Amino acid sequence: MPEREEAIRQKLTDQFDFMRDTCVVNRERRITAEAPRGKLVEVAEYLKNELGFGSLCTITGLDSGDNFEMIYHFANGGIVLNLKVLAPKTDPVFDTVTGLYNGATLFELEAHNLLGLKVLDIPEGIKYPLPDSWPDGEYPLRKDWHKEPAEAPEQGG
Repeated sequence: MPEREEAIRQKLTDQFDFMRDTCVVNRERRITAEAPRGKLVEVAEYLKNELGFGSLCTITGLDSGDNFEMIYHFANGGIVLNLKVLAPKTDPVFDTVTGLYNGATLFELEAHNLLGLKVLDIPEGIKYPLPDSWPDGEYPLRKDWHKEPAEAPEQGG
């Protein structure tokens, strides 16, 4: 097992006992972990300030059926740590990490506009990456979202 990655995993699980079963070194330069959504900012702050994960590469938003997932991809010197945070579909609210990572706003806007997730304290009224004319309440990356059926081709007769 890679030493540097294992040291990071150990520090995370020592600091956050709730990660003990979910923080895993997958391979060289790749670590995955899961945190309760109420701990997101605290974990992100620790990653940045104590473990040197100064870059947030992207945030991936997913509709996984009963839950929504936000996966935060943090980087430190070639090591990528993917932190998964879940929210039930009945309460899809996440805290922002923009106070720690300035570029997070665009990723959080994507999750809001494409999946309908509520990210606290992000700008209102911006439809990025969708066109300004996109209808409110339509979230194209949700599993239950569908386009109007295409018109059936006319049958020759």
